[in-house]
Amino acid sequence: QVRLVESGGGLVQAGGSLRLSCAAFGSIFSISSINTMGWYRQAPGMQRELVASITSTGSTNVADSVKGRFTISGDNAKYTVYLQMNSLKPEDTAVYYCKADGIRLNGVDGVTYIPDYWGQGTQVTVSS
Repeated sequence: QVRLVESGGGLVQAGGSLRLSCAAFGSIFSISSINTMGWYRQAPGMQRELVASITSTGSTNVADSVKGRFTISGDNAKYTVYLQMNSLKPEDTAVYYCKADGIRLNGVDGVTYIPDYWGQGTQVTVSS
């Protein structure tokens, strides 16, 4: 019922920058609202961890490991979230996943609520 379209991953040298984008779409019904959108990452052999998230009111939560280097922003009208990643380090290498929480869709019989939904992931590789 929901699609999260991620883009912007790739290969970059240490110290470089990348910008990830994630746009949410309703597959059949339009989106009415999304509470929170964010980015998580998972490196090989590691648990998936929160990188940064932003609520529909603009409140952000950023992991200590990326504070001062990564910035999350959102466009509520487009249900899109961006992650600007600067001063990238090799330890930032991971698959980055977009997640949307608290999705409401305008269904035929009213609002359909989806607690959360994950994107497919995009690879970010930082070479030393």
